[in-house]
Amino acid sequence: MDNMNILVIGSGGREHALAWKISQSPLLNKLWVAPGNPGTAQHADNVEISVDNIDEIVNFAKDNSVDLVVIGPENSLVEGLVDKLNAEGISAFGPTAEAAELEGSKAWCKELLERNRVPVASSRTFREHSSAISYVDGILEFPIVVKASGLAAGKGVVVCNSKVEAKDVISQMLQESSFGKAGKEILIEEFLEGSEVSSFCLTDGRTFIPLESCQDHKALLEGNKGPNTGGMGAVSPNFELSERAESIIENSILLPTIHGMAKEGRKFRGVLFAGIMMTAGGPKVLEYNVRFGDPETQVLMMRFASDIVPYLKACANSELEQLNAPEWHADAACTVILAAPGYPGEYAKGLIINGLDDVEQDDTLQVFHAGTRIGEEGQIETSGGRVLAVTALAPSIAEARAKAYKAAETITFEGKQMRYDIGLAAEQAGELSH
Repeated sequence: MDNMNILVIGSGGREHALAWKISQSPLLNKLWVAPGNPGTAQHADNVEISVDNIDEIVNFAKDNSVDLVVIGPENSLVEGLVDKLNAEGISAFGPTAEAAELEGSKAWCKELLERNRVPVASSRTFREHSSAISYVDGILEFPIVVKASGLAAGKGVVVCNSKVEAKDVISQMLQESSFGKAGKEILIEEFLEGSEVSSFCLTDGRTFIPLESCQDHKALLEGNKGPNTGGMGAVSPNFELSERAESIIENSILLPTIHGMAKEGRKFRGVLFAGIMMTAGGPKVLEYNVRFGDPETQVLMMRFASDIVPYLKACANSELEQLNAPEWHADAACTVILAAPGYPGEYAKGLIINGLDDVEQDDTLQVFHAGTRIGEEGQIETSGGRVLAVTALAPSIAEARAKAYKAAETITFEGKQMRYDIGLAAEQAGELSH
């Protein structure tokens, strides 16, 4: 494999973690990130192109002899960036627009999974307000889940504890367009009980390689209380997931999904990210994402010991079977998100961040930038809801937590929010090994 020119698309913590990992590859010639952030600028050249400007991304890739484009955000995938790059003969890590419908339409995803006997929550799909309301009138057991079918930035899922609440949410989505076009079609779904896990694999549409387990912490506050967020932290490995459970997920969920997609002419290439509920009756799919998770990517990249570039390239070119499984650090990883005041609601921007230079970063400690920018005075300031992802690698979850929190405490900005219990359950469980 010749030295490669690589372009990463995105501007968050996920893309910073990917750029950090890719920059270590001996196969790399030149690395760009579009649009990037002050963190990615440490490892690559940032390019001022929006993730939505598909034509400009394709032109840049052509003009700069880019060999591989690695796409972070789901919108770019659903809008067909991979298709346009492939049409120009440029390799891209990520699914085509047709394959990305697995995330772009929860309704279509549910139908595909049911056709391929993948275990899921039972549900009904609605476009008409009156028929959805009538259906809820006939439901006897609550809670239920109401979901916007389209892309809603992780916020289009509402657990409803009563008929009144369910009808209110349905009206907001179908009549008041509270989620825009994402909520023109909705799913009303049974509520699944159990513990939620994230499962990731790399695939080229034929072969797949499972990634190490990890656990996201979605709620804003300690003890998993408060509103849902994009993720307030993550640990890897996930102590709640046994080897047997991982095997069941691979064989009853990931494999039939990948085969089902290929059978229907929507071969899936890239990273498949399943949100799964471990119920009393076994694992069931809550939803699929068609890209790396954030903040899971931060802990996964920290633990990924092999060079990642051959795997990204092999997925894009349908050559994954030629590679052995990657090596992983036995050490545990923990990432703690520092969020802006007000997040996940309206949040302030432009708050000056102090203490970044006081954190000594190396292969076992990184501060990944998620929502930052360079201010007018040249200082780094906040520009997003989730601002930084402080990520540490250490021999145990307890040590990784201590290391991450020590660095997180060093960094300050006005109104900083963070949870202090990321990975605490894993530490208290005596770190059950896989």
